[in-house]
Amino acid sequence: MLFIFRIIIVVIYSILVCVFGSLYCLFSPRNPKHVATFGHLFGRLAPVFGLKVETRLPQGAEKFGNAIYIANHQSNYDMVTASSIVLPPTVTVGKKSLLWVPFFGLLYWLAGNLLIDRNNRAKAHGTIAEVVKQIQKRNISVWMFPEGTRSRGRGLLPFKTGAFHAAIAAGVPIIPVCVSNNANKVNLNRLRNGLVIVEMLPPVDVSQFGKDQVRQLATHCRELMAAKIAELDKEVAEREATGRV
Repeated sequence: MLFIFRIIIVVIYSILVCVFGSLYCLFSPRNPKHVATFGHLFGRLAPVFGLKVETRLPQGAEKFGNAIYIANHQSNYDMVTASSIVLPPTVTVGKKSLLWVPFFGLLYWLAGNLLIDRNNRAKAHGTIAEVVKQIQKRNISVWMFPEGTRSRGRGLLPFKTGAFHAAIAAGVPIIPVCVSNNANKVNLNRLRNGLVIVEMLPPVDVSQFGKDQVRQLATHCRELMAAKIAELDKEVAEREATGRV
């Protein structure tokens, strides 16, 4: 019964956000500030799923300027966890097929996100160039998932290098965002599903990495994130065990 109730609430809420959000975006279409606005609105669904989401920003995060944010991508629940920490004007990079998702696709595009053809590997370099162009032309930050797919409980997967190529080419820092483990955490028939911590790390300066050192930059960022995620997972486990959620 709880499962059905949650699904009904999520569907109705999501449709309302998408419909009214799309109408709202028509007054300033493709404005990148919309992404954080609607990301935070979807983040408000976390309690419906029985999740408590705790976000942590480094001091002065609002003044970091243009950057490429990278985050671990675990499941569809990232939509209500990681989205809570998005700062304007940040847009995400999604596959073109998202445009055809009923209600959501139109909002995703009108909010200013970037759509790419992920199935055409021949266009991979063009995609990086487009991300760099958009950062410079629109004065925005870009959010990317360097794993390239949802990890679904397999831990932090190897990083693809696209985000790091783009950061070096655009001359902007990498800002890692770490989300504690939520794989298999949510049971829709359970009232409370525990704590998820989302923590933004300080910017990683890419100026010390040349174009031939992209893999080293990716490895460095992955090591930073793996260590922080392990730390967050340990804290979540201890707090849940002692009831300090």
